[in-house]
Amino acid sequence: MQVKVIDSAKISFMRLILIGLIGNVVEWYDFAVYGFFSTVIGKVFFPSSDPAISLIASLGAFAAGFLVRPFGGLVFGRIGDLFGRSRAMFLSVLAMAVPTVLMAFLPTYEKVGIAAPIAIVLLRVVQGLSVGGEFTSSLVFLAEQAPEKRRAFFAVWGSWGATAGILLGSVMGLLVTNTLDEDAIIEWGWRIPFLIGGMVALSGVLVRKGLHINAPPVLKMEPVRAVFTQYYPDVLKVALLNIGSTVAYYTAFVYSVTYIRNIDQLGDNIAFQVNILSILALLFILPLAAWFSDRYGRRPVLLVAGTLLVVASIPLFHLVHSGSEGLVFVGEFGFSVIVGLMVGGLVATNVELIPTPVRCTGLAFAYNASNGIFGGTTPVIAAWLVSSTGNPIAPAYWVMAMATVSLFTMLFWVGETYRRPLN
Repeated sequence: MQVKVIDSAKISFMRLILIGLIGNVVEWYDFAVYGFFSTVIGKVFFPSSDPAISLIASLGAFAAGFLVRPFGGLVFGRIGDLFGRSRAMFLSVLAMAVPTVLMAFLPTYEKVGIAAPIAIVLLRVVQGLSVGGEFTSSLVFLAEQAPEKRRAFFAVWGSWGATAGILLGSVMGLLVTNTLDEDAIIEWGWRIPFLIGGMVALSGVLVRKGLHINAPPVLKMEPVRAVFTQYYPDVLKVALLNIGSTVAYYTAFVYSVTYIRNIDQLGDNIAFQVNILSILALLFILPLAAWFSDRYGRRPVLLVAGTLLVVASIPLFHLVHSGSEGLVFVGEFGFSVIVGLMVGGLVATNVELIPTPVRCTGLAFAYNASNGIFGGTTPVIAAWLVSSTGNPIAPAYWVMAMATVSLFTMLFWVGETYRRPLN
């Protein structure tokens, strides 16, 4: 493959952002589509006489892709630290495209029996490994190319791409459910979003192919070993800081569709419409929050957002469970504002807390450990909490508890980082 070494100063802002965010669009589109069609996937790949068991099994496969993300983070993070950020970003988007395409052509349980759920779990695992290095590599890439006083505003476009992917998944879900009846969706309609996602993934491969951006000097020792011996306090800080926003994100923008549809009984159209409007709000809030973070510091933004999430989780969930379409949107919008503030403050903080020599490896493991263990399991935990307690507000307590962990980490362990030199 021909490699072009390019001075990052000569790349336009728009092209730099596109290179950074395209993989995140693919990543979160695919995971969003899976989450939104989890009920159908449960029926097709995990059939059971009890629909709740099918749904939980489907969400369990969803969680499996997240649980392996820390290992994928170590693999792709190591590549980023030893061989350059661009190499890791190209390989991660390539590895992501394959399972996304294959997902559209998987045979169902009715056709091949137990091989069907095994295949879908394996694909989620492969994608989880590749995704483990994608998001964090893009944050590092964007922050390192940014002017010192605009790191958050540059890095936030990685999160913006992830959110845009979820929005595209929501729009696709709405189109499919409005165009096809339930029988057609179960028979073949659920495959369409994954097929389109595969095409988007292949476009991401083309955007990054043959591109090499000069990176800072890299470590002369093994980065994985250094992460766990020399830099583990920094890694632990980042992991704890991200727990609250991760759990809130997956509760508000992935599990919420299943919740509004199955618990509130408001129907597919309302569920998808509320989700789409909330994500649009988040897309607007993210760059604004990042701008505040660059101007006033990371700590003020994160402390305000963390406090709001602890205090407001239960009231917001009561609004989501109100049964009123307008109040459901108000509750979801409230989560959008809080999550947007948290992520806007975190995108640069994550990069600034990890030293340059192990930045890709350390950030990838920290973020994916937090995201995989707590974020990816949130939909299945939320479904289990509602099923086992009979309390439809129970997921709010999970969000509140995890938000408290992140808030206390910021209060007592993390100092201001926005004036800290990166390299």
